[in-house]
Amino acid sequence: MLHVVHHVDYMAPAPTRGSFRFDKYMLVMVALRESGIAMTEHAPDPMPRTWLEAVHCPDYVEQVFAAQVSREKERRIGFPVTPHIAQRVAHTNGGTWLAAQLAFRHGYAANSAAGSHHALYDTGAGYCVFNDLAVCANRLIGERKAQRVLIVDCDVHQGDGTAALTAGREDIFTLSIHAEKNFPVRKARSTLDIALPDGTGDDEYLATLEAHLPRVLDAFGPDIVLYQAGVDPHENDRLGRLALTDEGLQRRDSYVVREARGRGLPIASALGGGYGTDPRVVAERHARSMIAMARENMRHRGSSGTNCRILEPPQRQSPDSASSIH
Repeated sequence: MLHVVHHVDYMAPAPTRGSFRFDKYMLVMVALRESGIAMTEHAPDPMPRTWLEAVHCPDYVEQVFAAQVSREKERRIGFPVTPHIAQRVAHTNGGTWLAAQLAFRHGYAANSAAGSHHALYDTGAGYCVFNDLAVCANRLIGERKAQRVLIVDCDVHQGDGTAALTAGREDIFTLSIHAEKNFPVRKARSTLDIALPDGTGDDEYLATLEAHLPRVLDAFGPDIVLYQAGVDPHENDRLGRLALTDEGLQRRDSYVVREARGRGLPIASALGGGYGTDPRVVAERHARSMIAMARENMRHRGSSGTNCRILEPPQRQSPDSASSIH
C-alpha cells in the first residue's frame, strides 16, 4: 500500500513570468492512479503560520501570504508569488508534515510535492518558497514526536537552504548527495556533503550511498528520516549533470527505504526536483520512484509487521510554543 499525500492546491496556473511548470504535480497522481498499485490518498491541512515563522523570517512569511514578495525575491524563486501560490506552499508544507505522521503509522509515506530545499530564512530560491523539510523537522522536534531527525537529500542540487536553516543543530542531521558543479554556485555546509562529478552513473552513485548512509544512520540514531527524493540526477534531466538511469533511481530509492526500515525507522519522502521538456515523462519518473519505495516498505511490513519504532509523544504542544531553529 502506498500512502500518498496530495491536495488540489498543489496545482497552480502557469506563471506569468519564469519557466517553472506545475502540471507535473497533477500528472504524477495520474501516473500513480494508472499504475495499479494499491494506494490511499490523503489531503493535508495547511501548515500553521506559527511553524513557518519558527523557521522563516516572519516578515517574509507575511510577504508570501499577502502576495507582496518583491520582484527581486520572485526572480530568485523563479515565479511570481500569487495568492494561489501562497495557499499552495502552505499545503505542500502541511503535506510533508502529514507524510511524516503517516510514516509513523505505516512505515513509509510520500508527499506528492515539496522537497523545497533551496528556501532560505528570508527569501525563497530555486523554485522553493518555504522549506518544508526544515519546517517539518523543527515541528517534529518541537511537538516531541521525535528527538532526532535525519534529512537525506538526493536531489541533483545541494540542499543549501535546508543546511543553512538547520546549521548548528545537534538534533537535525542533513546529508546531501548532489552534483558538485550544479546549482547553487555557492554551496552551504550540510552536516555531511557528498559532491559527485559530472556524469556519475548508477553503480558509482549507489556505491557512494552505500558507503555513507548506513554509518550516518547508525552514528546519528534518528527517530525518523525525511527523504528529498528528487529525480533530477537522471541522465536525461534538463537541469541535472549526473547520469542515473530509471533503474538506477529506483535502486537508489529502494536502498534508502531499505536502510531506514531495516532499522525500524519511519521514512517520509518529498517529491523534489525533476525537469524535462515533456512533463509526463518526468511525472512518470516521480511515480516510479514512489512506487519503488512503497514496495520496499511493503517487503518490510510483510516480514515483521510495521517494524516501526514509534515514539509516544507527551501532550501535544500548541503551535504558539513552536521551537525556533535560530
